[in-house]
Amino acid sequence: MSQPTTKPKKRSSPFSSTNPSSSSSSTPTTGGGRAPAYSSMKKAKSQALACSIDNKNGQHVHFSSDIDNLDDPSGNSSMMEDSNIEASSVGGGVTSNLSRKKATPPQPAKKLVIKLLKAKPTLPTNFEEITWATLKSAINAIFLKQPDPCDSEKLYQAVNDLCLHKMGGNLYQRIEKECESHMAEALRSLVGQSEDLVVFLSLVERCWQDFCDQMLMIRGIALYLDRTYVKQTPNVRSLWDMGLQLFRKHLSLASEVEHKTVFGLLQMIETERLGEAVDRTLLNHLLKMFTALGIYAESFEKPFLERTSEFYAAEGVKYMQQSDVPDYLKHVEVRLHEEHERCLLYLDAGTRKPLIATAERQLLERHISAILDKGFTVLMDGNRIEDLQRMYMLFSRVNDLESLRQALSSYIRRTGQSIVLDEEKDKDMVHSLLEFKASLDTIWEESFSKNEAFSNTIKDAFEHLINIRQNRPAELIAKFLDEKLRAGNKGTSEEELEGTLDKVLVLFRFIQGKDVFEAFYKKDLAKRLLLGKSASIDAEKSMISKLKTECGSQFTNKLEGMFKDIELSKEINESFKQSSQARTKLPTGIEMSVHVLTMGYWPTYPPMDVRLPHELNVYQDIFKEFYLSKYSGRRLMWQNSLGHCVLKAEYPKGKKELAVSLFQTVVLMLFNDAEKLSFQDIKEATGIEDKELRRTLQSLACGKVRVLQKIPKGRDVEDDDTFVFNDQFTAPLYRIKVNAIQMKETVEENTSTTERVFQDRQYQVDAAIVRIMKTRKVLSHTLLITELFQQLKFPIKPADLKKRIESLIDREYLERDKNNPQIYNYLA
Repeated sequence: MSQPTTKPKKRSSPFSSTNPSSSSSSTPTTGGGRAPAYSSMKKAKSQALACSIDNKNGQHVHFSSDIDNLDDPSGNSSMMEDSNIEASSVGGGVTSNLSRKKATPPQPAKKLVIKLLKAKPTLPTNFEEITWATLKSAINAIFLKQPDPCDSEKLYQAVNDLCLHKMGGNLYQRIEKECESHMAEALRSLVGQSEDLVVFLSLVERCWQDFCDQMLMIRGIALYLDRTYVKQTPNVRSLWDMGLQLFRKHLSLASEVEHKTVFGLLQMIETERLGEAVDRTLLNHLLKMFTALGIYAESFEKPFLERTSEFYAAEGVKYMQQSDVPDYLKHVEVRLHEEHERCLLYLDAGTRKPLIATAERQLLERHISAILDKGFTVLMDGNRIEDLQRMYMLFSRVNDLESLRQALSSYIRRTGQSIVLDEEKDKDMVHSLLEFKASLDTIWEESFSKNEAFSNTIKDAFEHLINIRQNRPAELIAKFLDEKLRAGNKGTSEEELEGTLDKVLVLFRFIQGKDVFEAFYKKDLAKRLLLGKSASIDAEKSMISKLKTECGSQFTNKLEGMFKDIELSKEINESFKQSSQARTKLPTGIEMSVHVLTMGYWPTYPPMDVRLPHELNVYQDIFKEFYLSKYSGRRLMWQNSLGHCVLKAEYPKGKKELAVSLFQTVVLMLFNDAEKLSFQDIKEATGIEDKELRRTLQSLACGKVRVLQKIPKGRDVEDDDTFVFNDQFTAPLYRIKVNAIQMKETVEENTSTTERVFQDRQYQVDAAIVRIMKTRKVLSHTLLITELFQQLKFPIKPADLKKRIESLIDREYLERDKNNPQIYNYLA
């Protein structure tokens, strides 16, 4: 081969043979051979080009070329940019076109020499065996943890050579066989090892760790085998998976090792559950081994869940007997947290769900009834918010909130009955119910996560318990409001009063007999308005507005009419004072204010006769004359029982003003003309009904403020008692109220109010029956009763409905069918 005139510097050629040590001779190839390797081009004054080509005749052609100096005139090297090199073989007529970027300046002519090889080199006959011997020695050294004289690069190259020459299948089988023999020996060596389970598990972990390290090293050497032969051949595992399969196979063959390992793991976990410290890292590594080998679920998880179930079944029974419910719930919560943490630290993630479910089933589901029976009432009575919240959260985990909801319902009904049915506690019933409801609302918000189902349970239970005693709770709620809305309710701000009204309104919603509430509320409102006892007119109107929103305008129509009458009365009184009758005819020293009431709006008051003093009679007559002259066609009827007065009294120890009722006024004014009067004298002079007179005299002579003296002394007024003006009376205040007994509600008043409600209900029932029958014309008894229950807004017994139907038949509104007495016909 001719040489260029300029000697080139040493550098790698752009095209080189597979043998990096030579650029002038070809490398033996099998099959398609290897693609040429490309190396980077450096600046040089000249470059050598070499290439090997097989011609059609099987001859191996080698050509090389020296490329002259490409430096530019200034002495700087430049790359060739565009030149064509053509090479032709002498014997085979092979042509090669190589395109480069154009060079600047133009390049000198190139010289190309092509050499022909007569034959293709062949592999040595023992090439595979020699190479495998080297690799086997290295694998043995890895498993025996001995140093290997052959470096990793040569081992890697040896695997490459075997794979390139289509020997990958045999190499794979030989590696598998070698690995299997060492793994089998390693696992057999564990049989009969230490009786100490922790020590034994450590040996297993060491064996597994060695296996992982060894397989990683072998895979590193045979990486080319993994990336070529394994990927190109179906149903062949990677070296790592092959190693796992072998380890799993021989672990199952050494069943003592597997069983002892599983038993040791279960013992360690149970030891940890009993409060002792264990090596969690060891557990983690061994369980990861089971997962990697694909035997975790069958070999470990199944017996683990069975042992867990047995452990918590025994523990649940033991703790339920020994602990109270709050402590037991805390223990359950701790156990569930521990199991969750166990899954994070060393158990497989897939075990978490069945493990937690097992613990919940044994610690909670099996003991739901016992937990509720033993502790729910205690927690509710103690208002144990945190413990109830824990119970709610734990029950929700096992989807058994229904049991908790039923327990809540039973508790409310049982506790509420003790409040509502105890007649001795009627005075505090509403206050107790409000406190009970407030505590339940707090528990619902903070413990039961504002669960809508629990809210409905509370409402249903409250509605049941409030209506256990017909009418009485409605009456007491009305009286409670009367107490709160009365003047003198000190220590309560407007905001607090408004809040109380809202809370009472919640109880009002549960009342079925709202007409009873309306009757008593109207009666008490009348007294507050007529006697000027309201704490706040704004609060009164606010309550009316709330009732209107709740029940509609028809419910509050009469209540609103009462306020209108009061406001209109103020205008009438102002007009009366400006009138000529008042200026010319009124007696001096007396001021009178009259409330003109519309009878339909106000409660019905029984007329009570009394002989008024002359001055008051004159005043009434003058006002009546004025009113009738202004409003013709109306009739005035004086309600003496509602009147109240302020008397000026002169005592030896000072002047006083006495706020008294009209009946008390009439009695006291008798003592302007007499020092001493008997009961009979007073009765004849006043004309007051006997019971009312006795109550009036009792308030004046036997109460806290004694402006009269009774002879003989005592609490009750008898027929032969005598009364004397108490000239020794003293009091620190200038104005004194003498109305304690007078304002007390009597049994008769309550009875009469209840009777009026019952009478109104009869009218409503009659109207409903007629309304239904007028629409239907013919209806059976059962369907009529059903429709009445739907239309009537108060509770009523079927027997009472039957009586009203009979009454309408007697009055010829209805008639029984001649063929079927259970069917009614409407008589138009």
